[in-house]
Amino acid sequence: MSELRFSLADVAGVRLAVSPANETVMSMWALASPVRYPVHLPWIDRARVTLCRPEVALRVRPLVELTWRGCPLPDFITPAARPNVELADQLDQIAATPPAVVVQDLLSTAAYRPLSPFGQALLDDPRGLLPQLVDAIRVWYDEAIAPDWQRMRALLDADVAYRAAQLAESGAGRFFEQLHPDLRWLGDRVVSDDPFERDFDLRDRGLALNPTVFSQRRVLWNLLEESLPAAAYPVRAVGTLWETAAPPPGDPLARVVGVGRAALLHLLDSATTTTDLARLTGMSAGNVSQHLAALHDAGLVGRSRQGRHVLYRNTDAATVLLRASRGG
Repeated sequence: MSELRFSLADVAGVRLAVSPANETVMSMWALASPVRYPVHLPWIDRARVTLCRPEVALRVRPLVELTWRGCPLPDFITPAARPNVELADQLDQIAATPPAVVVQDLLSTAAYRPLSPFGQALLDDPRGLLPQLVDAIRVWYDEAIAPDWQRMRALLDADVAYRAAQLAESGAGRFFEQLHPDLRWLGDRVVSDDPFERDFDLRDRGLALNPTVFSQRRVLWNLLEESLPAAAYPVRAVGTLWETAAPPPGDPLARVVGVGRAALLHLLDSATTTTDLARLTGMSAGNVSQHLAALHDAGLVGRSRQGRHVLYRNTDAATVLLRASRGG
């Protein structure tokens, strides 16, 4: 069991953001143990082909060795993400990690499992070998994550918008308990039901919360004295990540409003972003925006702003049309 102690400044400093570095690094877990990540099998099949290319395998090997199945990640390779951060910024942050922090993190992981050959070499020469690790993360992102990043990013952005609304409506205590079933809020601290036994004071630095598609079950803490504390938590609706949606065959509504607009209406029973709708339908974001504008003008779709996100949802009029087209 772990405890994170909050001051008032820490509660005010809770922020949500998407971390490209997290997705790149944690994706290796799915690749190493596909049976534990069945939802990602479409991506795993493509990623395995990519990793079999000799020129990729050679450059990515340092990352593969540092993400052994069942071994905690060194904290410095999953830095806390701030809003709108790009991978290049996070790679610069990883590259600037002080050698003493690299050594400390590697020794912490070695308590759970012996270091791999690259891990041991990095422990012995952190300054000399850290650039190889940064290059491995960059190459793996370019080869395996970037082709699907728009799809992943849409799901992660939708989660950030949803959680930000929860935080605004419910307050910090209820928010953390809704974030994951292992978390409880006890007045001035979050208690996490995990095996790590951390007791950590945030010390007025706040907490960065980063949703991830590759975290299987629990919240993963990144708690360093030298940098912004962070946590990676499982994204909502990950089961929809590789799906596309279309109106049911013979949908009467599609004959009235068109296939594209009917597809959107079938997805808007709950509030959703434009990027998430594009991911689910396979349409371009521009095409989705045009359809949403027409549906909004017709009084079938409403919209609201949550932070920097605009959420769309069916109006009562659309609900009546959908009920009729669905046969009741």
